[in-house]
Amino acid sequence: MYASSQATLITTGMLPFLLLVSAVLTAPVSIGLLALYRRAVLRSMAISSAAAPAVGDGSPLAPPRAVLRLCMVDAGALPEPRARTTIQRSLVMASLVYGAAGFTYALVLGGAWMIQTRADGFVVIRFLWLLSCYAWPAALAIGLLVAVNLKQRLIVACAYFVMLFAVAIYGLLRNDALSVGQVASFWMLTNAPATILLLAFLHRRVRAVGPLVLAFMVVVVTGSQVALTVVGSSEAGMRAAVLTGAAVGLGGEATFFATMLLGALLAAVAGWFCLKWLGHRHLARRSSDQALTLDAMWLLFGMVQSITLAFEGWAWILTGPVAFAGYKAVSTAGFRAAGLHRAPLHPPSLLLLRVFALGARSGQLFDALSRRWLRTGDISMIAGPDLATSTVEPHEFLDFVGGRLSRRFVRDADDLEQRLQAAARGPDPDGRYRINEFFCHANTWQLAMRRLAASSDAVLMDLRSFSAANQGCQYELQQIIDIVPLDRVLFLVDASTDKAFLERSLLDLWSRAASDSPNREHPTPRANIVDIGKRVETIIPPLLGLLDTPQLQPAAGAG
Repeated sequence: MYASSQATLITTGMLPFLLLVSAVLTAPVSIGLLALYRRAVLRSMAISSAAAPAVGDGSPLAPPRAVLRLCMVDAGALPEPRARTTIQRSLVMASLVYGAAGFTYALVLGGAWMIQTRADGFVVIRFLWLLSCYAWPAALAIGLLVAVNLKQRLIVACAYFVMLFAVAIYGLLRNDALSVGQVASFWMLTNAPATILLLAFLHRRVRAVGPLVLAFMVVVVTGSQVALTVVGSSEAGMRAAVLTGAAVGLGGEATFFATMLLGALLAAVAGWFCLKWLGHRHLARRSSDQALTLDAMWLLFGMVQSITLAFEGWAWILTGPVAFAGYKAVSTAGFRAAGLHRAPLHPPSLLLLRVFALGARSGQLFDALSRRWLRTGDISMIAGPDLATSTVEPHEFLDFVGGRLSRRFVRDADDLEQRLQAAARGPDPDGRYRINEFFCHANTWQLAMRRLAASSDAVLMDLRSFSAANQGCQYELQQIIDIVPLDRVLFLVDASTDKAFLERSLLDLWSRAASDSPNREHPTPRANIVDIGKRVETIIPPLLGLLDTPQLQPAAGAG
């Protein structure tokens, strides 16, 4: 009886404490590590590689006969791109898979709750209410999956709460003893704690590594508490700890904290091997970064939501891991059955170029592209300070923590070719393609940019905040004109772009087009420009249109 009470106390007292401390530590630790990671990337970017060849300019040529036209593309006037059908199918199938997995998760927890209260018999409306409450993680997952902006997130949330309110109203009408306050408080107790904790590692600033750091922190904090429990479980253990502490000059309080520290350090070793396993799994294409995030979310909800069940006995805490296992089994089988991992013969590849000074605005564009374009093809980009902490993948982050970040940087042309051959081109098991980020030194980024431009199916150049200060963009603009057919290129601008300077730059660079440029002999060459204002998601339709038509439809009256 005592052992059972002690186990229940641990699961209802220590476990919530471990989860709270781990989640609270996740955000600052992630922010600190990502800041160090960004600084290390910038430092390596500024270094020149001794093995890199010099990139020279060609001899001056006579200007092309045709005049380059700058055309503002009206996204609303474009035909429906065929690639959107592929994206919609992938998102719908992924949403259905996560919906089914979420239903399985809710079924386990709801069933466990009903078993605990079996004295009242099986009440259908109560069971439906439990399923509705435990389905909240599925709504969050679908929102993370499909929503690009706040409006779309609100639509997903509203759809969930309409369903929830319908079940709640039906229950209130059927049971006079039930109050609105009881219904609301049950939902809050079930979902609010885990939802608040979730914010600690799903914020844009820490989302890239938040799940990994959370898993590591849970292991470390658990290790510190297990060490105290082991030492304090017997009189002999406490006496040995006190004598050992006294031998090295530690008092009672210092010995207590030293025991916690020792347990945390031993657990940290185990946690590091756990992280390396996750990194190798990601590198082997058995998991995607988004799947890792959603797995961490569901596991967190499972552990927190099963705590209330543990008051009836310590074994009930296992309902959380069982519910998570059910979610994982259904999602794995669902994605395999959906066939989203089967790549088409030639999936498109997008090269993303941008002004590095954009900061947070680069992150917003990256979010829109990751929600949509990555459902039809991969994205290649050169690493920069603006997205260094948003696009980091698990194996890259672990290389940084292990002191091996330098091996991620392109050294020369042969090294670049090897990295291009090893780039991730096909979809992950959940149907999502990957970001292929190329880390370059000060004298290798030009080599990488030219090679990526020649091998990409479409190019998006984000010229927001473009001005005379962006000399790197001037080089990239020249290479695009020299290498890439302009009907496969979109230039992105907004109010912060110096449009007059952009026009002068394009016309000047056009006059110096290379002799073998695919655009030089084009009878009506034009640069397609999209002004997106403040809505980055409007870039998606014209971008997908590059895969369908040789030329984009210009807006009426465009010159």
